[in-house]
Amino acid sequence: MKEFCGLFGVYGIQDAASLIYRGLFALQHRGQEGAGIVVSDGIKIRSYKGMGLVGDVFTDQILSHLTGTLGIGHVRYSTTGSTRIQNVQPLVAECADGIWAIAHNGNLVNAATLRSMYQESGSIFQTSTDSEVLVHILADPLFRRRPRRVERALGELRGAFSFLLMTKDTVMAARDPHGFRPLSLGKLGEGYIITSETCALPLIGAQYIRDVEPGELVTIDHNGLHYSRFSEPQARHAQCIFEHIYFAHPDSYLFGHNVHSVRMHYGSLLAQEHPIAADIVIPIPDSGNSAALGYARKSGIALDFGFIRNHYVGRTFIMPDDHLRKTAADIKLAVLPEVVSGKRVVAIDDSIVRGNTSSKRIAYLRDAGAREIHVRISCPPIRYPCFYGIDFPTRQELIAATKSVEEIRRMLGADSLGYLSLEGLLSPFKKPQDFCTACFTGDYPAEPVDAQYKEVFEKEHDL
Repeated sequence: MKEFCGLFGVYGIQDAASLIYRGLFALQHRGQEGAGIVVSDGIKIRSYKGMGLVGDVFTDQILSHLTGTLGIGHVRYSTTGSTRIQNVQPLVAECADGIWAIAHNGNLVNAATLRSMYQESGSIFQTSTDSEVLVHILADPLFRRRPRRVERALGELRGAFSFLLMTKDTVMAARDPHGFRPLSLGKLGEGYIITSETCALPLIGAQYIRDVEPGELVTIDHNGLHYSRFSEPQARHAQCIFEHIYFAHPDSYLFGHNVHSVRMHYGSLLAQEHPIAADIVIPIPDSGNSAALGYARKSGIALDFGFIRNHYVGRTFIMPDDHLRKTAADIKLAVLPEVVSGKRVVAIDDSIVRGNTSSKRIAYLRDAGAREIHVRISCPPIRYPCFYGIDFPTRQELIAATKSVEEIRRMLGADSLGYLSLEGLLSPFKKPQDFCTACFTGDYPAEPVDAQYKEVFEKEHDL
C-alpha cells in the first residue's frame, strides 16, 4: 500500500511547466508508470497527466498550454492502487475554498481507517490510492475552519510521506515526522524549487538550500518562505536505507551523503566481508555499478562490463506487476560472451527481492561460458515486507524470508553468494540509528495500522 514516486515543485519562475518537465525527467528513475503537472498563474489552475514516461506524456503543445509561475509535478511508481489514469498524480480537487492539488511519495499506514471514516460520512473517493485521504481531510469543515489547517490535516497522517500541496497562489512541502522519504529545497534566481532528490537541481541551474525537516511544513507564497511544524520530529528518525541501496540517483545527496560514494563504500566492504579468487568483477547495471567499482578497487580484481543494458527498458524493480518485471528482465540486459567466457566472475547487484531476475542473469552468464559465478549483494537479505513505500508488502514474495543464504545460492545457480552485513550497511553514517532497516530486521519504526497490500482500495469494477 505504497507510493514510491518523484516530486518536483516550483514557485516564482516563468514557464513553470517546462521547468517541472525537466525536473521530472531528472526524477524519472523514481517512477515510470505515469506523470502529471499542475500549474497556476495566480488566478487559474491548469493540469495535465497521463500514463507512461515523462517524454511520452508531455509534448511541446501540451506544455505551452500549461501557463503559470508556480506548480507541482509527479512521476508515479504504483504501490497503492492499480495502474490507471485516475491514480496518476498530482490529484486535483475543488474544495469549498478553491482548488487544491497534491502529490505524494510514501505510504500512509492508517489510510484505510481514514478512508473508511470519510466514506461513512458521505465522502466519495475518485482514486484507489492512499494519497487521496489528505484531500478529504483538507476539505473537512472541522479542519477548514480552524487555524493551521494544513498542519492539523498532516498531523492526522501516519507512516511515510513527502507531500507537495498547491493552491492557486501557494506551494507547500511536508515531510513525515520520521523522515522516511527525502525532500529538498532549492533556489533558482528569485524563485524556489522543491524536489525529491538533489540530482534535479544542477540540471536546471538551481542551488541546494537544505532538506525539508521531518515534521516540517514549508510554505511558499508572495511573502516568501515560511516554516512551521505539524509535528515534532520523532525521537527515532527512520530514513529509508533502500534509497541509498537502489532507488536514488548516484549523483544525489541523500540524508547528507552522496549516493555514489555510499554505494562505492558498500562494494569495498563486500570485498572485505566476502573475498573470492576471481578474474573479473562485473556490475549488474545500473544500480550495481558503484558497488562493483568499490569491490574491484578494494579486491584488486579487474572491473569489466559483462552486461550491457538496453536503456530503452525501464527499471524492472519498479514495474507494477510480476509479469512485466519478468518480461522486462529478459530484454533489459545482454551478456558479452567475449568478456565472461572462461572467466571466474564476481557479479555485483544491489539486492535480491523476489529472485525473479537474479537466476536468469546467472543462467545468461553460464550460457555465455562463465567458468564460475560469485554473486555479491550490497545489502543484507530482505526478509520482511516494507510498509513505507517499496513494493514488497508481503513476506511470501521475499525469497530470503523463508530460505537460507545457501538455499538461495542453490536456487540461483551461483557458485557462491555473499550479502553485505547490516553493520556494513550502516557503517557510512554518523547516526546509523536514524535509518529504517525494517526490511532486513523486522523492526518497524511506525507500526502499520491498516491492511497493507497494493490493491486494498480496488473494487470489483474498474471505473
